Amino acid sequence: MSARSPIAAAGRAGHTGRMILLRHGQSEFNLHFTATRQDPGIHDPVLTEAGLAQAEAAAMALAGEGIERIFASPYTRTLQTARPIAQNLGLPLIITPLIRERYAFACDVGTPASHLAKDWPEHDFSQLDEIWWPSLTESEASILARAGRFRAEMAAITGWENTLVVTHWGFILSMTGQSLTNGEWIRCDPRQAGPDTIIWSA
Repeated sequence: MSARSPIAAAGRAGHTGRMILLRHGQSEFNLHFTATRQDPGIHDPVLTEAGLAQAEAAAMALAGEGIERIFASPYTRTLQTARPIAQNLGLPLIITPLIRERYAFACDVGTPASHLAKDWPEHDFSQLDEIWWPSLTESEASILARAGRFRAEMAAITGWENTLVVTHWGFILSMTGQSLTNGEWIRCDPRQAGPDTIIWSA
């Protein structure tokens, strides 16, 4: 495991159960891309009003799921989605770029860590490099390797089955083989192997 990984700090154990993977709410990118199938050129987009409502709905729906730990990717859309859930449960967010989206569109250009720290002072971004997203389109092999690394790290920590992961379409697809809509979630056992086949179409 990486010495910089915030995941590894939680300890080791084996458990039964399933963690929850939640796709972020609708972003401005999602709104325009769904309508046109063209990249609108929006960097690190914020949630739409519909996306904010999806985040609030997720907070209500997940309130009784026994969540004790929340991971979120550093993109603004995941931070906004995770905020009402974390506030409702009184939990901090653990920010890790390991669960970021597959870098392929303008929306996958992130916000530098120092700016995130100013915009979100309640969160700890100290584990992030200043530029934590890649500069080139990420290959399928790369995101599958990230998903495999996350699966292994999660399976090794205590209480993984009480974990919520607020992440993205491509990462959830790589973890489960399932294509989720905005605000939708799925349960996942990190001890199980990843999907045999990935269909990269939204």
